[in-house]
Amino acid sequence: MGEKFMNVMLVIAAKISNNRIMSCIKDAFTDLMPIIIAGSFCTLFSNVICNTTPGYVSLANVPGMAWLGALKPLFDNANYGTMNMMAISIVILLSMKVAESYGNHDRAVVIVGLASYISLVTTTAQANASNGETITIANVLARQYTNAQGLFVGMIVAIAAAMLYVKLVQSGKLQINMPDSVPPNVARSFAVLFPAALTVLGISAFGVLFLAITKMTLFDAITTFIQTPLKNILTGLPGFMFLMGCTVILWWFGIHGTQTLKGVYEAILLQAFAENEAAYMAGEVPPNIINTPFMSVFGTVTGAGITGGLLIAILLFSKRDDYRSIAKLAIPCAIFNINEPVTFGLPIVMNPVLGIPFILSPVVSVGIGYFLTKIGFCARMVVNAPWTTPPGIMAFLASGGNFGAAIAQILVILIAFVIYVPFVLISNRQQNDQEG
Repeated sequence: MGEKFMNVMLVIAAKISNNRIMSCIKDAFTDLMPIIIAGSFCTLFSNVICNTTPGYVSLANVPGMAWLGALKPLFDNANYGTMNMMAISIVILLSMKVAESYGNHDRAVVIVGLASYISLVTTTAQANASNGETITIANVLARQYTNAQGLFVGMIVAIAAAMLYVKLVQSGKLQINMPDSVPPNVARSFAVLFPAALTVLGISAFGVLFLAITKMTLFDAITTFIQTPLKNILTGLPGFMFLMGCTVILWWFGIHGTQTLKGVYEAILLQAFAENEAAYMAGEVPPNIINTPFMSVFGTVTGAGITGGLLIAILLFSKRDDYRSIAKLAIPCAIFNINEPVTFGLPIVMNPVLGIPFILSPVVSVGIGYFLTKIGFCARMVVNAPWTTPPGIMAFLASGGNFGAAIAQILVILIAFVIYVPFVLISNRQQNDQEG
């Protein structure tokens, strides 16, 4: 039964990892991460260093440091250019990744993907005039179409546009051939003219037809019936605990579970994070407990499986020289949340004894993190600190400077330590039995 389950899991993981679209989504979000981190730190600097609001705890409100308030627009503008352009960025990156996966490296595909996406969104907005009259403003692009709220629709459109464009180009039936005297770059522009135009027009026509039939824009329909239910599942505690369990089960089989499932959860958790970050910038209460930095702080701290707890347990209670030697070598990596040395060195992979606490620890950890956040001991996460930031410091930064979050992150490592201890003791007995 166990072997059958293992084979099923390996097949599923292999299909996810080798799936063209899932790989493209994962790679696109990986490329986007530096921009997200940069925008996150702009949020942190704007509020913790430059905020001059009376009564607000910031460096700018320290006597003699008010001049820091003049730097706030710098960080606010940079934040808007990064965090509020995530949907646009993912359309660009993902359309490029999908086209490249089919061997097409045309730069035009990026513009085709972006134009296709813009063709589906509403470009008018309603506003109230000073006299109470409602007026319509034309030729605007609302923030909901450019920020994380548009990520899911942007992904779908980028994939569809890139695939359609590539298929039309590869067919060769719509190519305009220019004389040899025409420069290659100009000739290529004419060669892809009809595929590019037909792709944008086709997706735009689909959007118009969808609106005529359903009386809803495609954007609103996807957001309402797909994106919102997925968000409710993945940002709810049961759904997120299930996600964490799946990632570490894959790790136990020797598969990078976090990266394998990244294409499934990344857009949803990033949207939840962006909503928190926007609320924090506006001085409001962040709405989501679970988001991208929450996963880093409580789900993968010291590495998948919260293996920092295992290292402490080994150093204090293990009598196995092989375990202790590997643990000592793995400590510097664990400080920066890298655990491959211990995962593959002990190994934890396919180890039935250590596999149990390895799977259990992060599930318990996110549950505790959720509870401590719910009761207000730990602040909600509003900054996407780099995943290699050491424990304690990571939670402090991710929460916008909350000491309760730092304490909570250290606490979950200690709880993981308690979970691992009995299994380390079992490993001691296991070695004795083998030697006997």
